[in-house]
Amino acid sequence: MSPTLITKDALEFLKKLEKNNNREWFAEHKKIFKEHQAHVKGFFQELMQKMKMHDEIEKMKMFRIYRDVRFSNDKTPYKTQFSGSYTRAGAKRRGGYFICIRPRSSFIATGFWNPNKEDLLRIRKEFELDATEIREILENTDFKNTWGALQGDAVKTAPKGFDKEHPNIDLIKHKQFIFTRNFTDAEVLSPSFMNELDVSFKAIRPYFDLMSDILTTNLNGESLL
Repeated sequence: MSPTLITKDALEFLKKLEKNNNREWFAEHKKIFKEHQAHVKGFFQELMQKMKMHDEIEKMKMFRIYRDVRFSNDKTPYKTQFSGSYTRAGAKRRGGYFICIRPRSSFIATGFWNPNKEDLLRIRKEFELDATEIREILENTDFKNTWGALQGDAVKTAPKGFDKEHPNIDLIKHKQFIFTRNFTDAEVLSPSFMNELDVSFKAIRPYFDLMSDILTTNLNGESLL
């Protein structure tokens, strides 16, 4: 199997796992799972090499198939997806990349999932002061065609200490600053899928560059590093 393609057999295995999400079935098919896992990991690793042409990636992590069910009402033991993340290198490069291969609902995501309270306050203060640059990025046609609108959880009115009538309150309300892009099974199986992911991740760089600058400086633009 070519390491540059996600195979139909891999998606079919995940579909079967959805219907047989129990330890007995998984034990019987663990050898097949390991083969698919190794192949998808090879795909993730090759994608990382492409991404290194336009970003500095420190590492790729492929997530385990086993679910943590200790605090969940859903006690099924296995995830029905192959997923991984990419960490950017160095303190000056903020943000991260995520990929999920799952039948009928594969997607990629990027941005800032749950900023710590210091980072969240710094982002909000920046948008309170001036949101010109971030709006230029978010409204760029090519960027919107690739990633759509800014997503993520937000407070209902205004965070404590911020004016709910502020003209940038739509941005200030955010607790997460993420983007996602969905793919059909046909797109996932396409020979162009890896390139499409790479192009998408490359397109997020203006956003990452701005947010990295915000999070590594104070409101006067002085470096915090």
